[in-house]
Amino acid sequence: MKNDDKPSLAARREFLSKLGRAATCTGAAIGAAALGVMPNVSAKSEPAADAGSFPTKDYDWSKHQWGFGVDATKCIGCLRCVEACKRENDVPVNAHQFRTWVERYVHLEDDPEVHIDSQQDPVNIEASGSEKEFRFANRYKDAKVDKAFFVPKLCNHCTHPACVQVCPTGATYRTEDGVVLIDHGYCIGCRYCVQACPYGARYFNEEKGVSDKCTWCYHRITKGLQPACVEVCPVGARVFGDQNDKQSPISLFIRNNRVQVLRPETGNAPNVFYVGIDKEVN
Repeated sequence: MKNDDKPSLAARREFLSKLGRAATCTGAAIGAAALGVMPNVSAKSEPAADAGSFPTKDYDWSKHQWGFGVDATKCIGCLRCVEACKRENDVPVNAHQFRTWVERYVHLEDDPEVHIDSQQDPVNIEASGSEKEFRFANRYKDAKVDKAFFVPKLCNHCTHPACVQVCPTGATYRTEDGVVLIDHGYCIGCRYCVQACPYGARYFNEEKGVSDKCTWCYHRITKGLQPACVEVCPVGARVFGDQNDKQSPISLFIRNNRVQVLRPETGNAPNVFYVGIDKEVN
């Protein structure tokens, strides 16, 4: 379907917005999600628009099942992944909106509290000198640090994604190859998905009026490339591959390590697998 054959984006959004408001009574699903009680709605396994989400014409999503691994014992907090993601995916260059980000966990001697910060922290923003540059401030240089580590975070591309359950227009959907995507042509900006995600992996793009998140660089992986964050990581802390291939990097990562997922109690069944994290990481 050509763009000329479609109603204007503004007109379609106005219609869908009215539709969403009419269905606001079903917004109780958000409250249900918060209680861990989700309606039994099947995740979609087809794009919301006419193949509009397929960047590669001949890609067959039925032959793949993608997965992502994070080794927190390797991450050095350089934030190259964050910068590469922003450039690759046209993410607003500020300290408040990210498709992927890195958190720092610090245990100090004689302090039972775990100190957690990210590049969104005001101290780190001040240290960077600009919201368009990212680094961690050296705030613990005079402290007695017992243990510290970095944890990269991103969309978990869940097998049972809460965001898909609550989307009133089908803009958010799960593909057959295991990637959760957003069709921005159908997003009405209701932000239900932002609220429903238990991992804080979504943000709202005010300029475009749509929700956004990590897509595992779908436009790259469907062409046989790695996600931008994986490609630029200098220490191999990020791993990506096809779980259907038993010799792929992600299959070997899962098989050769004691992996865990974030917040398994939610029932979302994440497909980002971690090594080297403590119980305070969620």
